[in-house]
Amino acid sequence: MDKRESFLRGNRHDDVVLFLSDGTLDADTLSRLTTPVENGDVLVINGEDGRQAFEAATGIEAMSFAQTAMETRGHIARDLTGGECPERGVDPSTHETEFIFAFSEPQNSAVGGLYERGDVVHAYAHCACGCNYADKWVIGSETETGVQPGEDASLEETTKESWVYSATRDIFVYTGSGCTRQFQILHWAINRVSRKMPKPR
Repeated sequence: MDKRESFLRGNRHDDVVLFLSDGTLDADTLSRLTTPVENGDVLVINGEDGRQAFEAATGIEAMSFAQTAMETRGHIARDLTGGECPERGVDPSTHETEFIFAFSEPQNSAVGGLYERGDVVHAYAHCACGCNYADKWVIGSETETGVQPGEDASLEETTKESWVYSATRDIFVYTGSGCTRQFQILHWAINRVSRKMPKPR
């Protein structure tokens, strides 16, 4: 198992992954450290050195890039070697992924959301057109979380959270995050007459 595969399986949380398309890489700085892939080079390296390597290769500070990319969602290939630019329109061939920066975080049930489901990969991509975009997914649930191919929003964003009251069943039904949970109705939630009764969460 190579380093990238190990990272994608959630075994290298202290490392980051850099993908640099053909022509992006400065051969004198990083080429001896990278692994060639079909359309570029991949580097798996510890976090601090990885951020420095990313800046050396792209001229951009890694976390500033990530912060900008987070403002836009787009699909990033689960092997971290490409993506689908949200601005691709009718001619995707003009939107080549120039570089990707990725890191992972271990499962954390206390945080909730995706982190409750498993280890999470965070990936940030830059397109030749200038667009920066981000994606994240749960390791082991790559096709069930994050932005899927052909889409511009994550599955989590397209599943809206809402409370619906069913008078016939006398319950609140909560839908969100791909699941449905039922809660016994509380009179506080309907009539707001008793502050001692907690609102359903």
